[in-house]
Amino acid sequence: MIPRIKICCISSIEEARTAINAGASAIGLVGPMPSGPGVISDELIFQIAKTVPPPIGTFLLTSETSVNDIIKHHQRTQTNTIQLVDTLKHGSYHELRNAIPGIKLVQVIHVIDDTSVEEAIEISKYADAILLDSGNPNLPVKELGGTGRTHNWKLSRKIRDSINIPVFLAGGLRLENIKQAIQEVQPFGIDLCTGVRTNGHLDRGKLDSFVREVLK
Repeated sequence: MIPRIKICCISSIEEARTAINAGASAIGLVGPMPSGPGVISDELIFQIAKTVPPPIGTFLLTSETSVNDIIKHHQRTQTNTIQLVDTLKHGSYHELRNAIPGIKLVQVIHVIDDTSVEEAIEISKYADAILLDSGNPNLPVKELGGTGRTHNWKLSRKIRDSINIPVFLAGGLRLENIKQAIQEVQPFGIDLCTGVRTNGHLDRGKLDSFVREVLK
């Protein structure tokens, strides 16, 4: 199966169009984060999201950890998907679904060790998809994405084989390693930010080369 492609860290309507025209099935729009690239204002996220045609996914990356704050963040941005980059600490997935029905929930698991596998299995009961990334929420300044690092793909494959919902693979994906990543993990989708950028800007040449490699 050819994986879906999600391009994250979209920073303008033009970048969104570039990603979609190159073959992206989804784009990522980054809200406030403790660290990492791609952060834009909620107003700009709203402006970009409303220009994106269906059935393209518009993912709001939120670092909020309470249901009430996540709901407010969604109301300001109006994307069709919420990507939870941190652990839900206040409230439940059930409450979140009741408050914003029809909005897909994608939970990020930062793959660190075997406990990440256990976490993914448990959360897969509640989320619509799992996204496996290479951050570290245990650091004094949390890393919640955009690190440009790969992680242990054997753990990612173990997660993929252990759950029954779609798995997106993120973390340090680039032209040179994407075929190996796909072969090892067999994800439903792949997600990248820094791997198709030059000086922080989406690079159509790099993006086209990356998509060709995925489609081979």
